[in-house]
Parts: sequence; structure tokens; C-alpha cells
Amino acid sequence: MELQEVEVFIAPDGTTRIEVRGVAGAGCLDLTEDLEKALGGKIVERELTAEAQAVIQQRNEEQLRRGPGS
Repeated sequence: MELQEVEVFIAPDGTTRIEVRGVAGAGCLDLTEDLEKALGGKIVERELTAEAQAVIQQRNEEQLRRGPGS
């Protein structure tokens, strides 16, 4: 099993940033869901890494090739 890391940065003004490594695709959103709620649940901005975007794009393309209802 690959190492999964979640790093939380809290700025002096109280804003937070969460970085996730070792998680494929949008799985990072599932991994951080409870943490985001505990931090107040207000998401101002979300930026997926290039790796996460590539996995999501690949899955979408595979679904399109299989067609509707697959």
C-alpha cells in the first residue's frame, strides 16, 4: 500500500490549506471530507493537483468510450 499523506497549513489569519499526497484521482476529496468539516466546512477554493486531474480525465475518457449505461 502506498503512503498517503495529509498536510494541514494554518496561516496566522486562520486560513487553512490542506495538501494530499499519495492518493489517486479525486480520492483526496473523500480523504479530507471530515477534516474540512471539522475546520468549518467553508471551502473558498479547491485546486486539484495535475496528477489528480489526469486520473479523473482518464476515467472520463474511458466512460465515454464504453458509452451510456456502462
